[in-house]
Amino acid sequence: MVYTDSNLSTIPDHRLPMQFTLDFLKVFLNGIWLTLPLLSSFTVTVAVLGLIVGRIEKWTPFNAIYWSFITASTVGYGDIRPSKKRSKALAIAIALIGLMFTGIIVAITVASATHAFEVNVGMEALTPSDDP
Repeated sequence: MVYTDSNLSTIPDHRLPMQFTLDFLKVFLNGIWLTLPLLSSFTVTVAVLGLIVGRIEKWTPFNAIYWSFITASTVGYGDIRPSKKRSKALAIAIALIGLMFTGIIVAITVASATHAFEVNVGMEALTPSDDP
């Protein structure tokens, strides 16, 4: 059996859909593995900065860690927030680290999906055909 679509090339059924997922996961997990030291250092830095802010603001360690990871994820519920200038400056640093962490994850995800698409569907599916 062969899948066809007017916008995509003919795709052998043995390549879809499970092989696409497996190819994606293989590249994604490899990317995570390669960047794990950097991602780990970001995670530890966010936790340490959160504890520093917690000490400045006199929060419990749990609330400090909770706040730092909510801030790093840029969710920012607003239930806990710093009031001192030093804490606010550290909050900016935590948010920037969170953005870099998220950017790395997004880049790995896009690279993995692109690789899986190229292997399983092919580049010809990306170019418009001359057929009406």
